[in-house]
Amino acid sequence: MAGEPQADCLFCKIVAREVPATIVRETETTVAFRDINPQAPTHVLVIPKVHYPNAASLAAAEPQVIADILGESREVAAAEQIEDTGYRVVFNTGAGAGQTVFHAHLHVLGGRGLQWPPG
Repeated sequence: MAGEPQADCLFCKIVAREVPATIVRETETTVAFRDINPQAPTHVLVIPKVHYPNAASLAAAEPQVIADILGESREVAAAEQIEDTGYRVVFNTGAGAGQTVFHAHLHVLGGRGLQWPPG
């Protein structure tokens, strides 16, 4: 059921502490942890504790939680000291956009110049 933990979801397992991750922040509704394949000096994922397959489905079902994730991205940027130098926030929605874990999440990237358009 939407919003419920999924037994086969890597990010649900991280939320449940069944899979280790380098957690940098946690709130009542979110968990932020370092990406295992960083694409920038700072690359942190911010995920909701509830399971939805992508940002669009999360936004439709629980708009406050997606707002929490976006707000938490700013807190991560401040904690990682990239708030003033600039950072990128990315939601990949669907395999064609590069989403590989189908649990809504955003990437906070910074610590180097980020070109536009992205690759």
